[in-house]
Parts: sequence; C-alpha cells; structure tokens
Amino acid sequence: MEQELSSPDFWSDQNKAKLVSQKYQGLKAEIEAWKKIKNDAADLLELADIFVKSKELAEHEAELKDKLTELENKYSEMELQVLFSGSHDRSNAILSIHAGTGGVDAMDWAQMLLRLYLRFCERHGFTAKIVDETAGGEAGIKSVTVEVSGNFAYGWLRSEGGVHRLVRISPFDAEKMRHTSFALVEVLPEMEEASVVELKDEDLKIEVFRAGGHGGQSVNTTDSAVRITHLPTGIQVKCQNERSQLQNKNMALKILASKLANYYEEQAAQKVKAIKGEHRKAEWGNQARSYVLQPYRLVKDHRTDHETADTERVLNGEIDDFVEAFLRLKAGEKSKDHKK
Repeated sequence: MEQELSSPDFWSDQNKAKLVSQKYQGLKAEIEAWKKIKNDAADLLELADIFVKSKELAEHEAELKDKLTELENKYSEMELQVLFSGSHDRSNAILSIHAGTGGVDAMDWAQMLLRLYLRFCERHGFTAKIVDETAGGEAGIKSVTVEVSGNFAYGWLRSEGGVHRLVRISPFDAEKMRHTSFALVEVLPEMEEASVVELKDEDLKIEVFRAGGHGGQSVNTTDSAVRITHLPTGIQVKCQNERSQLQNKNMALKILASKLANYYEEQAAQKVKAIKGEHRKAEWGNQARSYVLQPYRLVKDHRTDHETADTERVLNGEIDDFVEAFLRLKAGEKSKDHKK
C-alpha cells in the first residue's frame, strides 16, 4: 500500500485514493499499536527481572501491578479489533434511522437515537455527515441518513441494525401516561469503488425536488434534492442536504450502490442476515434492544442479553459494551459454524 501511495498517478482518481489512504492509515495505526504493546510487555518483564535480581520486588510490587493493569487494558482494546472480522468491517458506514410505531413519540425517539449515534461517532473520532433528513410534523424526525467515515466505522456500528424500543413517560401526553415507541436503525457498509455494482441508466428513475429543512441560502429555493429509484429492485434513496443537485445526486448514487451491493449479497448467499440482518418492522415483538426509562431504568439488548441500568450513559452515546457483546456473540457463532 505504501508503494501504491507513492506512485506518481495515485491521486489521479480522488475517490479511490481517499479510500486507499484511509485504509492505509488505519492499518498502519493498528500495526504500530500492536508493536507498542509488544515492546511495553518486554519492558515490563525486564523491569520485573531487575527487581527480582536486586531483591526489591516487594518494594515495587504495586508499581508493577499498575503497569500490568495498564498493559492489560491496552491489550483488551486491541483485542476488540480482532473481532472485526467481517469483509466490510473496515469500511465507512451508511446509517439510517426511521421512526416506527408510536406517532410523535416515535419521531422524537428517532431524533434521540440520532443524537446518540452522533455522540458515539464523536467519541470514536468518526466523521458523521447527515445527507438526508425528514423532519416530523410536531417534533423529532421521520427519517435520517448519516454517512459515517472512519476506520472500522461499519464494524463498530453494524451491531446497531434492528428495531429499538423506548418505554417512557411521554412528554407529549398531557396526562403523563407511559408510552412505548419504536424506531428502525439500518446500517450498511459504504462500498469501495471496485466492489460497487454497475448502475445502468435505464434501470434508474431520477427525480429532483425542492429540498426542505436546513442547508444554506439556496437549498430551499431550488430543486436541489434528488430521489433515485432502482427500477428492477424498487430500492429508493434520496439526498437533500448537499448544496447542489449534482452533489446530492452523487451522494444518492453512492448510497444506492451500497444498498444494491447488500441486496445482491443477500440474494447470492440466500441469507437475509448477511450484512444488516433481517428486515423487521419497527413495532412490537421485533425489537433488538429496549430502552426502559419508566417505571425503572434499564437498557437491554435482546440478542446478547447484555444490559445496564445506566440509561443516561447509553443515551449519551456510550454503547461500547453493547457493541463488544454483539461482536463476541457473532465471533462465537462464526466459530461454531466453522467447527460444523
């Protein structure tokens, strides 16, 4: 990859160069992190050996234990990356949230989830860009699509695909009754150019319309928003948050390519759960995770049984424990399949 980056015509294809450069930086950082753990372990062993030989081990036992704990924590962080074994785990991600059953509460819940994932991305150093958003009539959002860029972005976020259920006292109910609302989260890997399926012009229905919501001085006064329908499959995407019609079209094509790649991969493998899992309606009985704020506080993932009572921490984007539990579950399933 270093040789590829140093070639004179490397940046002639900007999109490909960006993907290769991002992958290279991620691999380089991973290798350097493992080297540092190896060197730190060697240094710790050498230090312990010195204290043993000088008969000062008892005096420095606490110091050595602290260093060992620090090393174990670093190792655990790196070990988690080994669980990112999926073919698309290193890719950028396209995350979509759709309000489900629950009316205005569901739309408010969809916006709460958007805030959760934006904070999660910020904590992990990912770049999150909203490419399409449809506001709710009274509050919240009906749907939103976010492009998440960063090393292992899809690997970190693929656990979030599924129906998310919220139970709380509704802020929109004058009688302060408890309400249950649902939102569907979809996560797709952003495909590298070489992996993207061919999009034929005759298979595409492209419509332009006036964008709504935020987006600059001209976004609401011109037909800059774009909706693309893939006629053979009926898959539809739209983008309206870019400043120009061309930018919205290019982003919509990128998202459509990822959706189609996912669709064809599922068809070829005859597995609905190949990448994003089963398509489920955002309603009762289909939830992947529940967030209960009343009458008690609990967030529980129904796939892994991992749970926590610290709902505030989770809603602020600290979902690493849930991601790790999901990755370890999938790694175990993969190991069982391999043995069979």
